[in-house]
Amino acid sequence: MAWPFAVRAQPSERTHRIGALIAYAESDPETNFRIAAFRAGLAKRGWSEEHSVHIDYRFAAATTTLYPKLAKELVSLHPEVILAHTTPAVVAIRQETNVIPTVFVNVSDPIGEGFVASLARPGANLTGVLHYEQSIVGKWLSMLKEIAPQTSRIALVANPKTSPFDYFLKAAQQMALQLAIEIVPSPVTNSAADIEHVLNAIAQTPNSSLVITPDGTTIQHRDLIVSLAAKYRLPAVYPFDFFVLAGGLMSYGTDQNDMFRLAASYVDRILRGDKPADLPVQAPTRFEMSLNVKTAKAMGLTVPPGLIVAADSVIE
Repeated sequence: MAWPFAVRAQPSERTHRIGALIAYAESDPETNFRIAAFRAGLAKRGWSEEHSVHIDYRFAAATTTLYPKLAKELVSLHPEVILAHTTPAVVAIRQETNVIPTVFVNVSDPIGEGFVASLARPGANLTGVLHYEQSIVGKWLSMLKEIAPQTSRIALVANPKTSPFDYFLKAAQQMALQLAIEIVPSPVTNSAADIEHVLNAIAQTPNSSLVITPDGTTIQHRDLIVSLAAKYRLPAVYPFDFFVLAGGLMSYGTDQNDMFRLAASYVDRILRGDKPADLPVQAPTRFEMSLNVKTAKAMGLTVPPGLIVAADSVIE
């Protein structure tokens, strides 16, 4: 999408109010990276928190009971636009308002969720950045078969209350026959004990692997999930590179900072007078692949040269 910058009006001197409902915990380092990227995107377009915008943040920490409360708080502040991070955040905001313009990020199925009429013409008060199309699931499954050819059973792990679980499950099941694998739906709750129970059960069947889908719950418990995958020697593919930095085997997914910078461009357009209904949902353009060779060796896996060449970052 080409949005000429020079012809747009400069920010007015009055302070504009923005609300932001973030799925991660405020203390999570990844939260700071995303907020920094969002602020940088606004600053690039002339907005300053010191002079022209005030941002009210709320952090849900993947706690389902918090989303409605935090959404109500934000709407009561009467912001001119709201940034909604992940599907549960958008659902909560929609329950409070269908008037305040809302820009979503990390939402994979905006049409199926009823957020927009179409990607080209959203049609209401919502627009934003598409997170993952269903085709990415094929990439995750293929990566697992490549690094662990013996894999015959892949568990799809996420919390259905904080992720579009069925969206990814349907895509995985469609790919299963082509790869001669069984897809095992493995829902978890936002409970460390439950996550440990589910992964322990998966490990009881030989030749099992994991797909960890993008989800506030799995992100919050990423260190536990990575440690359990190592403990049970379960090959796993993750949606973000910070899982790999924490010791996970490999990841393939969108550049999260870039997604938040893109979201800032929508907020900019709306503050300047554009309507969300007229701003097309943008598909991601930047993807990253990370590989942890040290973890692969610890699991007894031989990393194919093709994966190493394809990786944007390799941890030796």
